[in-house]
Amino acid sequence: MTKNNKIAVIGAGIIGVCNAVQLQRHGYQVSLFDPNGVSTQCSMGNAGHFATEQVFPLADKALLKKLPGMLMNKLSPLRIDWRYLVKALPWFARFCSNMPARAYRHNTEALKALNLAAIDAYKRLLGENFDAHITRNGSLLTFEKFSYDDIEKLYQAYVSNGVNVELLDQQATQALEPQLHNTINYALLFKDVAHTTDPHKLSNTLFQEFLRLGGQFIQQAVTNIQQHDKVMVATDTQGSLPHFDKVVICTGAWSKQLCKQLGYKLPLEAERGYHNMLSKHALSRPVASADRQFIMTPMQNGLRLAGTVEFAGLNRPPFYTRAASLLTHAKDMLKGFSDVQQGSYWMGPRPSLPDSLPVIGQAPEHPNILFALGHQHLGLTQAAITSELIANLVANQPTVFDITPYSITRFQ
Repeated sequence: MTKNNKIAVIGAGIIGVCNAVQLQRHGYQVSLFDPNGVSTQCSMGNAGHFATEQVFPLADKALLKKLPGMLMNKLSPLRIDWRYLVKALPWFARFCSNMPARAYRHNTEALKALNLAAIDAYKRLLGENFDAHITRNGSLLTFEKFSYDDIEKLYQAYVSNGVNVELLDQQATQALEPQLHNTINYALLFKDVAHTTDPHKLSNTLFQEFLRLGGQFIQQAVTNIQQHDKVMVATDTQGSLPHFDKVVICTGAWSKQLCKQLGYKLPLEAERGYHNMLSKHALSRPVASADRQFIMTPMQNGLRLAGTVEFAGLNRPPFYTRAASLLTHAKDMLKGFSDVQQGSYWMGPRPSLPDSLPVIGQAPEHPNILFALGHQHLGLTQAAITSELIANLVANQPTVFDITPYSITRFQ
């Protein structure tokens, strides 16, 4: 492609915004489409955790024996709406097919490639704004009831996969985060992990840079894409179809329909997550619990409790009992929180694929259409590196590492 060619980026979450900035900076004329504004879904309500340590896919065979107990426990990190179960079964079947050792190792290597490059990609994208929005203070994964042998095994797994991690005893954990209860016996300190105290502000900063560079935002939904010599994009308003040289689809949990319309199968589920935003401040870095499977992140306006996995589709109303339960866990882990009242609730659908890998790359039958979607729990983490890979593809340049594992052809 030559510079100044027109590119449409569909979806203005953190993935879409990063792609829009990256491509506009490379000299293309970019139009960013989203019917709801900028970063109004997961990009606004996420945990703010750049989780580069999360190199292990969720499809782990060790999960199978835990599932019955998790589904019966109201405070567990997993809920499946029984009315949605039949629709979700094909996804769970594919999820289980990714548990064997060979698939697990393949998916781990693919996650490592993205996560290893994630923070440096944000440095390049944000430039002098990096330190204003991203804090590299590490994160903790705490253990209350795990045996030392199990913790040591997990620690060695991280080390063997190149994660910069330190195993802390209770005293060292308390020294880092004095507000944690002494019921926490051990913790893993992930030294290279970062967080943002305002995910929405980060997205908006990138969006403002996009506008400053001459990008155009169109608050409309894209309902149809057709490729001829150029790509035509139909929106939910009447009128002529705008033409683009390339289209990048970054529509997150809403990607299934556009992919189907183009003829591609996408086994994507809306894996709903919740947060509970408290006004009380605590902690100096993200603290996750291995026992409780949730995370607490210090934010500009307080402490954000985030997590849970809920399968209920895109359209059912939020089940805010999930958000309320997060405070129960926080009170058990933090000193001085016994009298804290419930905060403000939020729910957002993560775009999750059964192998825990995103779809990044060119559409096999549509050379002018590219995908950047399905980043599950790691959209914030992997957004900047994804935008660099897409920019390489748009410019017909080699990518810095092999992106074959992220191709949509794995589902066809």
